[in-house]
Amino acid sequence: MSEELELNSTQVDHEYTGSEIQVLEGLEAVRKRPGMYIGSTSSSGLHHLVYEIVDNAIDEALAGYCDDISVTIQEGDVIRVTDNGRGIPVDVQPQTGKPALEVVFTILHAGGKFGGGGYKVSGGLHGVGASVVNALSEWLEVQVHKDGKIYEMKFSRGHVTQDMTVVGETDRHGTVVTFKPDPEMFEDTVYDYDILHTRMREEAFLNAGVRIRTADERPGQEQEDTMHYAGGIREFVTYINRNKTPLHGDVIYIAGQKDDAMAEVAFQYNDGYNENIVSFANNVHTPEGGMHETGFKTALTRVLNNYGLQKGILKNDDKVSGEDCREGITCVISVKLTNAQFEGQTKAKLGNSEIRTLVDSIVSDRLAEYLEENPAVGKIILEKAMTANRAREAARRARENIRRKNALDGATLPGKLADCYERDASLTEIYIVEGDSAGGSAKQGRDSRFQAILPLWGKMLNVEKARADKVYGNDKLTPVITALGAGIGEDFDAEKLRYHKVVIMADADVDGAHIRTLLLTFFFRFMRPLIDKGYVYAAVPPLYKLVRGKTTRVAFSDEERDAISAEMRGGNPNVKVEISRFKGLGEMDPHELWETTMNPQTRTLKRITMADAVKADEIFTLLMGEKVEPRREYIERNASKAMNLDY
Repeated sequence: MSEELELNSTQVDHEYTGSEIQVLEGLEAVRKRPGMYIGSTSSSGLHHLVYEIVDNAIDEALAGYCDDISVTIQEGDVIRVTDNGRGIPVDVQPQTGKPALEVVFTILHAGGKFGGGGYKVSGGLHGVGASVVNALSEWLEVQVHKDGKIYEMKFSRGHVTQDMTVVGETDRHGTVVTFKPDPEMFEDTVYDYDILHTRMREEAFLNAGVRIRTADERPGQEQEDTMHYAGGIREFVTYINRNKTPLHGDVIYIAGQKDDAMAEVAFQYNDGYNENIVSFANNVHTPEGGMHETGFKTALTRVLNNYGLQKGILKNDDKVSGEDCREGITCVISVKLTNAQFEGQTKAKLGNSEIRTLVDSIVSDRLAEYLEENPAVGKIILEKAMTANRAREAARRARENIRRKNALDGATLPGKLADCYERDASLTEIYIVEGDSAGGSAKQGRDSRFQAILPLWGKMLNVEKARADKVYGNDKLTPVITALGAGIGEDFDAEKLRYHKVVIMADADVDGAHIRTLLLTFFFRFMRPLIDKGYVYAAVPPLYKLVRGKTTRVAFSDEERDAISAEMRGGNPNVKVEISRFKGLGEMDPHELWETTMNPQTRTLKRITMADAVKADEIFTLLMGEKVEPRREYIERNASKAMNLDY
């Protein structure tokens, strides 16, 4: 086992001055094309503004100069980020003749990340973060505590409204950035505390020893959390696995360094069947993996096979595949390097080949040593991989069977599927409906040109508790797999998908919620691209029908019911409005189901997204996994928020 990486080990006595702020180009086009810089102007882009300012503070932590960061949502959805780093330079930047503080916030690609003197490693948007946040803010104020003075500048939509001014004296050091996102640029400017808290907790895990505080000061929403993890990514793995049953007590931790590149890996196996690898480069999440993940996977497979052969656990012709070796693994990989090469502005994938070599090397050496010193753990891991290998072979045969059934020539669609006439998948949608009764109404009420209906019946398999071979051959899931036509698991091909809207339509009650959760768990585990590409939706059926004479209205919530009822009475409390609660989709006649739940002009659909894969994995494990106690705690904690329960 290697020694732990220490964040502060990179600290040197280096003065951070304006000469290290290098200008590459101006601040044009950010407000015209904000999506190019922050991904989108939706909620994800709004929250990304905060991450960019925090990334600058984290860069100070990586350089060894910062160990305390605070993120606060103030009244009016104003954000304040405070750190105790060196403070942004305030001296004159040589290329522009302006204060470095002004340059950082007004010129694109200006920062201490390009010359190698300011920072050895950094995250953020390649030096565009602070200026982009400024350009997309209605107003932004920055205070720098440095050399005993407080320097202040103010901006509006990227333009200086107050030149750098000394506004006081101080005995601390660091930077305070306060900004209000511009409503002209964003669809919504309301922050979600849970989203920010989750991201900041992630940053705290990745930077052992750095304390990060989050607070919500908006009236009626006050809360505060402090994250500080001495164990770093080992504690991250323990946190992810907290609702799972580990197969071995200790989290395996490996770390190493070569030149300016550092890598650390922590992993632990559980008794589940899903692989969960979460990777980061310079604290930036890389959801599509990259060279660091490739290096880990290659080394893990090689080491486990070599160990198995040496110990006689495996025979020469019994090698286990990479997927076998990773069944049930929870792994966090974090690398820090200079000149990180990310694929795309959103940095979904790391492209540095040298980091693959580093991760492969340290995992190969240190994991082999660990297994020699911990043979009991080695045996547990190998036995799980061998069992996975046998199950995978059974799953392969099941997939082959599905492929044969779905061959293009003479493909047999499920008998209960009422298909549509349109053959352009981008124009079609399939409703997966709970029960034959609702399915019958949906078939009669639909627009058969582009809407297909597939009724489900009986109890659906909980895939969270089943291996792949059991899933592929399940008679309740096979109709779904066949109808969608894109395969399953490793063979899933979104190009072959027969519908680009997959709508789960279930009753608005506990049973309906259970059906939705079971289906979503299946899609998440075995057809992930469906969710990634935004093809999965949940229909929103009405809860109430209100009738006054010949006028009929529907309501989707208690509040809407009361408002419509008052509107139909016209201010006369003596007017009778009959209100009935829909018991289920099957109770609606075809016309009602069409108008309320299926007509594109009047229906409400909720698109299922997966902004946070770790959170999604956690909630599926919590709701559908083996452990009962965490589920009970979750229910007790959230019972007061539940609505529309059956009694």
